[in-house]
Amino acid sequence: MRIIKDTNIDFTGKRKIGISFSLLLILIGFISLIAHGGPRLGIDFIGGTLVQVRFANPVSSIDVRSAVSSAGYAGAVIQQFGGDREVLIRILEEEGAAEASGNLSQTLAEGFVDNPFEIRKVVRVGPKIGEELRGKAVLAILAAMFGIVIYITFRFEFKFAVGALIALAHDVIITLGIFSILDIEINLSVIAAFLTIVGYSLNDTIVVYDRIRENVKSMRRESYEIIVNTSINNSLSRTIVTSITTFMVVFTLYLIGGEVISGFSFAMMVGVVVGTYSSIFIASPILIEWQARAAAKKRASLTSS
Repeated sequence: MRIIKDTNIDFTGKRKIGISFSLLLILIGFISLIAHGGPRLGIDFIGGTLVQVRFANPVSSIDVRSAVSSAGYAGAVIQQFGGDREVLIRILEEEGAAEASGNLSQTLAEGFVDNPFEIRKVVRVGPKIGEELRGKAVLAILAAMFGIVIYITFRFEFKFAVGALIALAHDVIITLGIFSILDIEINLSVIAAFLTIVGYSLNDTIVVYDRIRENVKSMRRESYEIIVNTSINNSLSRTIVTSITTFMVVFTLYLIGGEVISGFSFAMMVGVVVGTYSSIFIASPILIEWQARAAAKKRASLTSS
């Protein structure tokens, strides 16, 4: 389906504006990360105790937080879960102890005498496990990017791999920065979303790359910049349709999917938008700059000889 036909938008002519905008977003994200002392890692990575409690009657997170704080867990994170009767209580490792769930049960029983509850799940993650998970998460992202470089170099050329890799790093860094600005927790599901973003953004970039490779053969007399800009316009309809439909799916998940996958779906929403943007304003313009530098180097070599 083509919802946009025969466009001739000057994307590559505005590439410096796009790159400047991306650098600004990345800078704001880094400032936020420094101000917050790094990303806010979840219990999966720093260790602690997660207690899922279901009350018989509706309860507010404010009342639960007040009760939990009185028991000495002032830094605990309280989240409504699946309605107004169920809450997740997250206690960091340094604040918790082996008997954390028992202490919480007693505290809640004293604080909610007329509202019976049931502790449905208790999950404890030690700091050692969290450290291992953190290392494996970083390794998984780096391994995925390394594999992408190999694949794109084999399928296209090395300069295409460099453009794709920078665009993917751009997507992940901006998404991480937005999570830091909004103070959203990074957990395993968010890491899974980062890997999914890498795959989604790569697919979008390869669609444009394929068209560039075709147009290089059919538009030999045109400049490389015109070829790249024409290729982006040729694939614009497919890019927009794919991005809109994907965004609608993850937005629906964000609205009705519940607290458990809210981090994943929010990261995907950001990733779809940023990934679409980077395939047009980051990955493709890098090819133009690479080609221009290679041509200048070749001219200099001929002149000197």
